[in-house]
Amino acid sequence: MHSEILLVAARNRLPRIQSRGGITARCTARDTVYLVSAAANPLGGDIVDIRVVVEQGARLRLRSAAGTVALPGAETPVSQAHWDIEVTGNLDVDLEPTVVAAAARHLSTVALRLHEGCEIRFRERVQIGRYGESEGFWMGSLRADRNGLPMLRHRVELGAGSLADDVIAAPRPPSMSCVIPQRYSVTACLARRLS
Repeated sequence: MHSEILLVAARNRLPRIQSRGGITARCTARDTVYLVSAAANPLGGDIVDIRVVVEQGARLRLRSAAGTVALPGAETPVSQAHWDIEVTGNLDVDLEPTVVAAAARHLSTVALRLHEGCEIRFRERVQIGRYGESEGFWMGSLRADRNGLPMLRHRVELGAGSLADDVIAAPRPPSMSCVIPQRYSVTACLARRLS
């Protein structure tokens, strides 16, 4: 299934939402939108495209109603999520964790286009497997450009087949945050393990 979401936040207006496929979005407050699964996804073979535009002077908080469970499909274990984000205002993305279950392989790409005066926090949490499972794989890449210039390139792989895969001491689920302060061109990116 191919799911698409478009969110556009403008100053002094409710966010504009367009969606089709297995994911939809609901505006729950003036500046808050929740992503909601309308079907079981992502399954192997699914592609989720999410485009977010935050205009100058606008503020958007993006959340998810529940965690996401990526499962293998009948034809392929691979599912994909693509984020295309353009920010001139203020964006705060803090989704519930993605659990890569069974032998699923989930690939997540985030492309940030940031403009002068923007402020952004993007947090993505991932767990490999449900209780007793360890076959899942997740790859996340982050590409951030500020004012058209490269600012950050980052990639992480977790689970079966990754360099960090270790049956004795597998890494705990990470919480990755990227914070770009409004007045600085310096990026503060944190990756920490949850206890």
